[in-house]
Amino acid sequence: MAIDTTQFSKSTFENLPEEKRRRIISVATEEFANNGFENTSIQQIAKKSNISVGSIYKYFQNKESLFTYIVQAGLSRLEKTLLELAPTDEDILIKAEKIIRTLLSFSRERPEFIKLYCSLTTSGNSDFLNQLSQRIEAVSASIYTQTIAIAQETGEVRKDVNPAFFAYLLDNVFMMLQFSTACPYYQERFFIYTGKQANESDDLIVEQTLLFLKAAFNFK
Repeated sequence: MAIDTTQFSKSTFENLPEEKRRRIISVATEEFANNGFENTSIQQIAKKSNISVGSIYKYFQNKESLFTYIVQAGLSRLEKTLLELAPTDEDILIKAEKIIRTLLSFSRERPEFIKLYCSLTTSGNSDFLNQLSQRIEAVSASIYTQTIAIAQETGEVRKDVNPAFFAYLLDNVFMMLQFSTACPYYQERFFIYTGKQANESDDLIVEQTLLFLKAAFNFK
């Protein structure tokens, strides 16, 4: 089950008018995405949201709670997709295609969340950021490992593959695809290898990624 974002906010925030809640979250998301967690301050967020610093602390316990709220809200859609796909009897390549298309669609619709997630994964080694990263990764790690193990039992995936290592490599492919749509450094890497025109066709990205997965991991 997806984590309930309201556990990271106070009831005073949930009781605000929807427009005000969206404004605060939108500003905070942009600030964290553009500046990173460490370089974003509550003062910046409050000023750009046209509210007082004290108000932010009425809505969230601290900066960590606000950041966690935003990260979890942004990833809940992807988490929901994974949880829905995991128990189905569909071919594993069909599942992979649905995941890739969801990742690409979300990344293009909400690039600020992908920038924020990229910032999270490349930030300093603070205990808070490490714990948040581990909590997020645990969901996909569990689902991918389980899905691969089941596919081995049905004969879709070769028997000599370690499901945990397989899941790790698969997640890295998916993560790089997300980062390549929104994060400047990874966008340039993608362009160097494939040319800028490749990023204009999600069908091409899906097709080539599935061909790679099928060849590299010996799907039947």
